[in-house]
This record gives sequence, C-alpha cells and structure tokens, in this order.
Amino acid sequence: MDFDDMLEELGELGKYQIITYFLVCLPVLFGAANSLSYVFTAGIPDYRCFIPECEEADSAVYETPWINWAIPSGGSEEILDSKSQLCDRFVVNETIANGTCFKDLFTDQIETCKEWVFDHTERTIVNDWNLTCVENSWKLSFVGTSHFAGIIVGSGLFGVLADRYGRKKIFIICTILMSVSGCAQVISPEYVTFVVLMFVNATGTAGVYPLAFIIGVELVGKRKREITGIVLNYFYAIGEALVALIAWYTKDWVLLQLIVSAPAILFFVYYWIIPESVRWLLANEKNEKAKGIINRVAEVNNVTLSESLLASFTKSTSTDAKSEPRHKDGAKILFVIKTLLKSRKLVIRLLIIYFIWAVNAFVFYGLSVNSTSMSGNKYVNFALVSLVEIPGYTLAWISIRKLGRRLSLVGSLLLCGLTCTLTIFVPSDMTWAVILLFLIGKLGVTSAFGVVYVHTAEMLPTIVRSGGVGSASTMARFGALLAPFVPMLSIYAKPLPMLLFGGVAVLAGVLALKLPETLGNKLPETVDEAESL
Repeated sequence: MDFDDMLEELGELGKYQIITYFLVCLPVLFGAANSLSYVFTAGIPDYRCFIPECEEADSAVYETPWINWAIPSGGSEEILDSKSQLCDRFVVNETIANGTCFKDLFTDQIETCKEWVFDHTERTIVNDWNLTCVENSWKLSFVGTSHFAGIIVGSGLFGVLADRYGRKKIFIICTILMSVSGCAQVISPEYVTFVVLMFVNATGTAGVYPLAFIIGVELVGKRKREITGIVLNYFYAIGEALVALIAWYTKDWVLLQLIVSAPAILFFVYYWIIPESVRWLLANEKNEKAKGIINRVAEVNNVTLSESLLASFTKSTSTDAKSEPRHKDGAKILFVIKTLLKSRKLVIRLLIIYFIWAVNAFVFYGLSVNSTSMSGNKYVNFALVSLVEIPGYTLAWISIRKLGRRLSLVGSLLLCGLTCTLTIFVPSDMTWAVILLFLIGKLGVTSAFGVVYVHTAEMLPTIVRSGGVGSASTMARFGALLAPFVPMLSIYAKPLPMLLFGGVAVLAGVLALKLPETLGNKLPETVDEAESL
C-alpha cells in the first residue's frame, strides 16, 4: 500500500500530525532568528572621533555640546548616506591651545582620528573590535556573506546526509550545531574567529528549515501539503521579526545571540519525542519501525487500522528493485541532462529560471538588510519587513490557484520592482510613504519566492526535477551572497540600493513572461513533454 493511501485511513492531518508539525515548527523560529541576527550583531552603532582636547577617555560620552566645533560630520548614520569617513576631526590650533575646549581652538583643516567614542546604549561587534569607518564597512558586509556561504554548504551537505541517515537525526544535529556555534560566537576573541563561527552557525541553520519542512510534509496527506508549507513560512517570518524585537530590547549583540541560540539546545529531547519520516523508513526497508509509528499515529488519531494496511508492512521489497544497478539511474540522468541541453528552448527557459531565483534571493535578503538603513526606528522597520512575509506567502498561495503560475510570478516581481524604484522619488520627510512602498516591495518578492518553487517544479521533466529545483536553489544562494554588500552603494549615491533592487526585479518579471503556464497541466515526464509546455 502506498503511504498516501495509508494516510487516507490514518487521517491526512489528524491530531498526531498537528502535534508533530507544531513541534518541528518551533526550531524554525530559532533557525530564522539565527539566519538574520547578523543584521544587528554586525550593525553600525552611533560613534564619533575621540577629542582628547575636550574630554577624558574614561568619562567620554557620545552626546556633547561641542561636537560641531571638533567634528566635520555628524553621527555614524552618515556611513550609508555619504562619502564621509566618520573618522575625521578638525585640527587643533596649537598656537592658542591652553587646555580649554572652545570653538576657536579648532581650525578648518581636517585630520584622521585614531580613537572613537561610541554611544553605549547599543553594543555590536563594531564597538568590541573597532570596526569603524568606511574602510572597515566591507568587513561588516562580509559577515552576511560568510553566513550565506555557510547556508550553501549546509543545504547540500545535510540534504545528502538526511537521505542517507534519516530526517530526524540530521534535523536534531543541525539544531544542536546551530545552537552551540551561535553561543560560541559571543566568546570570539576577534573578528576572524567570529566570521568562522558565523559560517559554522549558518551551516547548521541551513538544515533546520528544509528538514522541518520534509518531516512535517512527509507525514501529511497530499491534499494538506500546501497549507503545511505555508504555515511553516509563517513561523519563519515570526522568527525573523523576533530578532528585531529582542535586539531592540537588549541593544547588546552578545545577549541577542545568546537568546536566539542557547534555548535551541533543548531540542535534543526531540530524539525521544518526534518520529522519523515514515516515507524514509519505508524507502529504506525499515518496515518494523514504520509500522510502530503508524500504530502510534492511529492510536492518537483514534483510528482503527485495516487488515490490508497492516499486511502491507510484511511484504518484502521487489527483488528486481533491489538488484537494479544504481549506475543505470545515474547514466539515465546524464542522458536526460545532455538531451535537455540540446533543446535551445529548455536551455533558455532554465537560464531564465536561474536568473529569477538569484534575483528573488538577492532582493528578498537585500531588503531585509537594507531595512535598518531606512529613516525611522530600525527595529520596527525590520520587524515589519519580516512580518509582511506572512501576507506575501498567503498571496502566493491564493494567486497560483486563481491566476496561474506565470501571471502570479510576473505580477509579484513587477510589484516588487516598481515599488522599490518608487521609493527613490518620495521626499525623505515622508517616512511613512517610504516604509509603505518598502513593505509592498518585500511582500511582492516574498510572493514571487512562494510561486517560483511550484512553477519551477512543474516545468522540469521528472528525472531532473529534483536536481533542477536544487540547482535553482543554489543559484538563489549565490544571489543572497551579494545582498549584504548592496547598502554600501549608498556611499556613492543614496538611491542606488533601491534602484538596483527595483531594476533587477522588473527585469526578472519581464523575463518570466517567456515561461510557460503550468496550472492544470500534467507534470512533464520526459524532455519532449517539458519542451511542449
């Protein structure tokens, strides 16, 4: 009996599945928090040059009445708004220096300072390791890049390990690795160690969301899979928003990192609580363990199992299936890929898909990072940009069923592109309008992300569908690698980041018009069927 048929008896989304699904969603909250905590741990606090003529090192405070006499430009928000070095000060007129701080003491000449005074209401790695001035801004952006590099490695590594050793074990290992490495970041003695631990943390984090998705989805019936995927994305969005709220409350990167990482170590108890994927157990001929879980599901769901279902666990796997050499499948896949590449239409289609995935991730994470540079409260902005993903995924879920895949994808990308571009024409004093357009842009790209998963899978032939979606996801990670550096463009021109986000989103939306509609179509089994879409 097929497991989907078993679920018809057991209940496609019964009490047992709901409890299990809720349990695997909880680590996703911490996975999402660890994915974007770097936005605040590597954030730029307010700082200025230390002026020894006017203050003592042990009693210096950020806010002073004489700051405009001694320093040519204001607070550290300028690092993203102009070419100001933020490390310049006016030269002292030595001929009148008498140990007193007064306006005429300073000349119009500028020199570079070597010490800084931070606003101690906020602590980030900038405070701890003096990562100040424009020349160090690349190090702050590189923290995000190291994170996404870890995501690339973890996605590939733990996906393979989960197929071999089981979903549950690897899911728990990923959660523990994320927790331990996240806590270890707070005792980093310097920047390089911190970046290495950030990479390790991201490697573990990369396995949390997809394995939670697989464990949850593989335990529910085919008519309930869409809603379970959507709800998991809701948990992820809430986890992102919690980062901003915790950062706002603590304003200390050490406390933030401990709060989003340390509690996750408790999920090791899942080894005795959540079940292994029944589908994985059956695929690996562990029928007795699968039968035990099925009996437990039936007990909790208050279902009496039929004799035919119980008998299906005693049947051995076909000897033909066992003896079939694996290399034949590999040779078949290579043959199909070569055939796929011979089709000009499918090659162009695949390149468009890759570009759209890369743009989606580039804009999605870029907007999250850039939200802290907008006017207004950076913590509230980030929380809103995260929570708007909930209506974004809901919009994707509704539109793909009502409007079709292609129109939903095109519309979502154009909505994102146009609203991002419009932000540069809004007067800076209209903060509410800028934030509103920014949020609509994030909603659009979130919807596009929700649509492109389904659309890509439905365009590819069966034998390369899994590999095709996986390779497209890898392209998305490379797009995300570049996102942390985009805010640096505003050093040269303030509108550049939003103009870039808007431009690539519009281009991706226009290119999506070349893709076929797949709503209601049979999934293509062969290259010829895929080409004829």
